Amino acid sequence: IDVQFTPEFKRNLRTLAKKYRHIRNDVAPVIKALQAGEILGDQITGIGYTLFKVRVRNRDSARGKSGGYRVIYYLKTSTNIIMVTIDSKTEQADISAAQVRRIVGEFRESE
Repeated sequence: IDVQFTPEFKRNLRTLAKKYRHIRNDVAPVIKALQAGEILGDQITGIGYTLFKVRVRNRDSARGKSGGYRVIYYLKTSTNIIMVTIDSKTEQADISAAQVRRIVGEFRESE
């Protein structure tokens, strides 16, 4: 399965990596599982796209998944997954449906 990254995901990952040294290692197992064909997390409804939200533990924080990261990905086709965004659950409240639609829409236009 082909996994792609939106510019928003890359930007957020780079920003979070300045504060959390192990973020790439924390997120890597999720990406590997998606490449292996597993569907992780909970589906987000009411947006118009097949989106899933995965909670990822933050090794740099002693709070477990509740203090970890929120990764949102878009199941575009059965062989193509797009990593939409990542954020720290301690720093940002839930992302709005409008924001997710905007990010996915911008990515689809740039293809």
